[in-house]
Amino acid sequence: MLMPVASSISENFPKVVPGIVGAAITGIQIMATLRSYATETNPLTVTQYSKFVQGSQDTNEGKMVPTMPGMILIYLPALLVTSALEKFSPRKTLASKFVIVHFIKRLLEVMFLHVYSGRVKQSLCIGIGSYYALVSALICRVAHPVTSTTVATIGTVMFGIGLAGNLYHHFLLAELRKDPKKTDGAKYVAPRGGLFNFVAAPHYLFELIGWLGIAVVSQQMNVYLVFMSMTSYLTGRAVSQNRWNRTKFSQEEWPASRKNIVPFLF
Repeated sequence: MLMPVASSISENFPKVVPGIVGAAITGIQIMATLRSYATETNPLTVTQYSKFVQGSQDTNEGKMVPTMPGMILIYLPALLVTSALEKFSPRKTLASKFVIVHFIKRLLEVMFLHVYSGRVKQSLCIGIGSYYALVSALICRVAHPVTSTTVATIGTVMFGIGLAGNLYHHFLLAELRKDPKKTDGAKYVAPRGGLFNFVAAPHYLFELIGWLGIAVVSQQMNVYLVFMSMTSYLTGRAVSQNRWNRTKFSQEEWPASRKNIVPFLF
């Protein structure tokens, strides 16, 4: 009785990319997943953009660019790569369409929603942009067409919730940058509204829900590993964000009990 069940589960379990190349890709993804959380929670190694940029932002450590064009450098390559693969590939998948929608949304937010200040390393933007482009290409190449209505529905609902929740909390952050309470040159005010009343980075939580939706409709294990590596990276960054908030704001503005990314849990 147990053997047929185990065999059925094994046959339907998402597979990784086969062969030596597949093993290398899978190994790199696992290593990234294992390392990203520790990297992003360490103040010395956290990725240097947004409020975590250290120093005077001069050119001693590489060319600096304004944040808006830097963010475009991060998101545009993935959109171009995914759009090209989707257009010319004979196999159309829901996962690749979701990736295109994700990066169109991010670019629209960069150009029309977010309020930026400061500068960011151009080399960092190119590096992150290259990573996103490679990840997007991987998803387009390995994702399977969805044949199950249940899988399509679950993945689409998750992606939609992730997209909407992420956009809403990005809107709240953008509104804070226009807050009249920022006086005496203050650059930041404590985030509030939505799930910011419970966690430091609800926009990361919803982004992860969206990536999980992409993994669900892809029906492929390497795309689930993309989600896992994103989880490692963004949860680590949420910890650093929460720690930064606790040092920047008063106990009344930002209670020490507030969680990192998952309300009431973490």
